[in-house]
Amino acid sequence: MTPTTGDSAHLRRELADSLAERGFLRTDPWRKAVEAVPREEFLRGGFFDVVPGSVPTAWCPVMPDTPGWLEQCYRDESLVTQIAGTIVPSDLRGEIMRTPTSSSTMPNLVVRMWEDLQVEDGHWVLEAGTGTGYSTALGCHRLGEDQIVSVEVDPEVSARAGISLGACGFFPELVVGDALAGHADGRPFDRIIATCGVLTIPPAWIEQTRPGGIILATVCGWLYSSELARLTVREDGTAVGRFLGGQISFMLARPQLPPPLGMLPDLNTGDERGAAHGPDVLSDWTARFVAQIAAPRAQRITLTVDGQEQHVIVDVEAGAWASLTRDGDKWAVRQGGPARIWDDIEEHLTWWRTDGSPRPEAFEVTVTPEGQTITWPRRTA
Repeated sequence: MTPTTGDSAHLRRELADSLAERGFLRTDPWRKAVEAVPREEFLRGGFFDVVPGSVPTAWCPVMPDTPGWLEQCYRDESLVTQIAGTIVPSDLRGEIMRTPTSSSTMPNLVVRMWEDLQVEDGHWVLEAGTGTGYSTALGCHRLGEDQIVSVEVDPEVSARAGISLGACGFFPELVVGDALAGHADGRPFDRIIATCGVLTIPPAWIEQTRPGGIILATVCGWLYSSELARLTVREDGTAVGRFLGGQISFMLARPQLPPPLGMLPDLNTGDERGAAHGPDVLSDWTARFVAQIAAPRAQRITLTVDGQEQHVIVDVEAGAWASLTRDGDKWAVRQGGPARIWDDIEEHLTWWRTDGSPRPEAFEVTVTPEGQTITWPRRTA
């Protein structure tokens, strides 16, 4: 491949040097890919920058004619490329306060994931989430465009990625559809890599990965703690693996976004008791991840009622909720619905702490036709 922008060659080398020094870029084939693929080709439509000091967060467009645009393309940071599902930088003059829905992932994470995927020459790879196409381009450079299939749910995002890939001389198979369903022809892939977060590893990914193949994806929940998992598919159609650490975070796959909260339940009903843990326990990344194992579809909001803060955990689909409030120097919890969310969370946190508060790297992920389980080594009495 011949890069389209000679002016960025030194920036690509500097980026590769930085990624290698910090341990993200570990092998020569991937270094060559980073040095060859111009990231700016995937940001020609501009990106959004945070407006300093804005609360709530506001975004403003940064276009190719903006001073410093090229240099910013090579900062090791994620760059938001779409907001609210449809808005791109060229649509905007001024600022916007909406939720980002697509981005160019920070290069260190892109490269780390490709390295962690452990690809070899000749491997077939399915990429779940094309995004800007930069990650796809790195994969094409390393393995060849015929070995890559990339699936993207947003047709406009996929089309823009195709243009950028073509400008770099790459023409992989790009599919518009639900990446959680994998690829329509169900070919056995050697590797699947996901650039979006998932609540659970989709069964289709396991079915479409050959025995011994690897799936690399970020597993998270609606409390927004997540970890990168690497699983190996087994002959019996199950997959087992561990988390790789690093507090990896991706935007959730759109089909798995949380439902609207709607009207909250009457928080004055239900059963009240003293809480063994207050909501502050969820400030710790790993503790919050453990809480998600207990309640993966729970969401958290904070309200102020009669001058008092209420921390509400609610599972909209199940109709279960918990509300935590200060009771002097302690916490009280009131719970309602068909399940007791905070009871389940406290039970998991107690087990985890009794077992020495292991890091996520010690957790094991198992996916079977019955579902996904996450466990950690238990201490015996």
